[in-house]
Amino acid sequence: MNSIVIRPVRIRTAGVRQQHLNTAQQRMMILMLIFGAVMLLIASRLMFVALFDGPATGHRAAGADVPARADIVDRHGVPLARTINAYAIRVNPGKLINDPDFVAGELARIFPEMDYANLRAKLVADKPSYIRRRALPDQVKAVNAIGDVAFDFPREQDRLYPQLSLGSHLIGFTNADSRGVMGIEGAFDARLRDAAQRGVPLPLSIDARAQGVLESELGAAVFNLEAIGGAGVILDVQSGEILAMASLPTFNPNKVGETALAARRNAMTHNLYELGSTFKPLTVAAAIDAGTVTDMARRYDATAPVAIAGFQIRDVHPQRRWLNVPETLVHSSNIVTARISDDLGIARMQQLMEALEFRNRPHIEIKERAKPIWPKSWGRLTNMTVGFGHGIAVTPLHLASAYAALVNGGVWRPATLLKVDGALPKGRQVFKPATSARMRQLLRMIVVDGTGKQADAPGFRVGGKTGSAEKPAEGGYNRSSVVATFAAAFPMDNPRYVVLVMIDEPKGNAYSSGQRTAGWTAAPVVRKVVMRAGPVLGVIPDQSRDVDVSELTPLLWKNRAEAGSGEGE
Repeated sequence: MNSIVIRPVRIRTAGVRQQHLNTAQQRMMILMLIFGAVMLLIASRLMFVALFDGPATGHRAAGADVPARADIVDRHGVPLARTINAYAIRVNPGKLINDPDFVAGELARIFPEMDYANLRAKLVADKPSYIRRRALPDQVKAVNAIGDVAFDFPREQDRLYPQLSLGSHLIGFTNADSRGVMGIEGAFDARLRDAAQRGVPLPLSIDARAQGVLESELGAAVFNLEAIGGAGVILDVQSGEILAMASLPTFNPNKVGETALAARRNAMTHNLYELGSTFKPLTVAAAIDAGTVTDMARRYDATAPVAIAGFQIRDVHPQRRWLNVPETLVHSSNIVTARISDDLGIARMQQLMEALEFRNRPHIEIKERAKPIWPKSWGRLTNMTVGFGHGIAVTPLHLASAYAALVNGGVWRPATLLKVDGALPKGRQVFKPATSARMRQLLRMIVVDGTGKQADAPGFRVGGKTGSAEKPAEGGYNRSSVVATFAAAFPMDNPRYVVLVMIDEPKGNAYSSGQRTAGWTAAPVVRKVVMRAGPVLGVIPDQSRDVDVSELTPLLWKNRAEAGSGEGE
């Protein structure tokens, strides 16, 4: 019997194991190469962004990251207007499944400031409409909780003004289509929407800190004096840059639909006023330039009113004596200024007003600019009254630019809301440099010895002029309605800024010691603004320095009651 031996098949496990190991190693190498390539791609992209799309270039990444409208920033980069991604709430009435009355009630509860009837009308309309273009996340959540499929919540780019009402008149606002309506938004609408420039913020001349100071102090004065409004500006006397510009009443551009039209009017550039005695230094400067005033000691008759063409030009608080030029400004004499205007003559007075652009709309980028009221008939009486600020109406910005020329060496430059980098804008000489130097002395004397005493800010060497003008009315002037203005500059030994404050119809109450005139109402605001905004703008108070007025001080006759009651304006 033969035995059959079956040989088992040898499984070559060693070779198979090595083959699997090699395959695994190859796959691992491939994965590592792929991972390395991905990391290299990411690193390259990050390096490209850092080199070319970073903050140093001032541009944002292309595509979805670029806003529909460029940001607006102050001179230090503080955002004043920017575009954000916001929620909107929209309703399609054709899809509404709940009762319109019920849904309208729920919406009115979520948005208590909205009208129930208006909301219900949108729910039964024949086309979709927006309930809210800019909604808070909590509001979106509440509307979604109503549980109706008719609502949707698209994300849309929206304009946000993060500083709320700060600088609202100069910044302006946009409409529902993201088009600029007024202010910088309106004036630079094309630039702000330009695809090539949308990633680059538009820098303004405004300093948000100084703007806050001006609005705070002006607002407090308007409130305390029970005035109907006010305006103010801080202007660089060399460049024409506006560091701050305020108009009251104001508004919040984030809620412009809830604002009265009157509150949107920019009193600084769009309202016209007879600005009274603030014109007197301009008249005196023109007379010095023309050579009709050659000696500060020359005396003019102010013993009685000037009678002309059936009218009498009077002083509010007459000195009833002969006054020299410094006394004329310190006591704010209408009588003597009228005589100086008469000596100057019609042609040269008109030439002054035109050189200061008082016949044209104010030179500034925004569109809200009023054209001055120029006298229809410019005779001898008109020439005399224009000399002390009556019979011609301009904007407060006109006056601020004129005062910049008055103190900066005599060069008039247009005001600007854009930051000036490099060379100063081209200007033109309207006063002689020597005349400008003399006017700096006289303006300082008005604050030290005259009607502007309450504008004196220790160490800041403020100089300026009060102006209290009754508003024109049918058949003459309304004695109960006063526009109180103080136009100033500081520091007067080396002027850097003009500060102008105008208060519209202040009441004589306890806050102003019963007075309505500028020395008691507008001048204190200038002092507070200078003391708070001066250091912010680089002017440090120094009480060891001042304007040298030693040659003029002896011309002031102080044997009578001291000047500076603030009432002779």
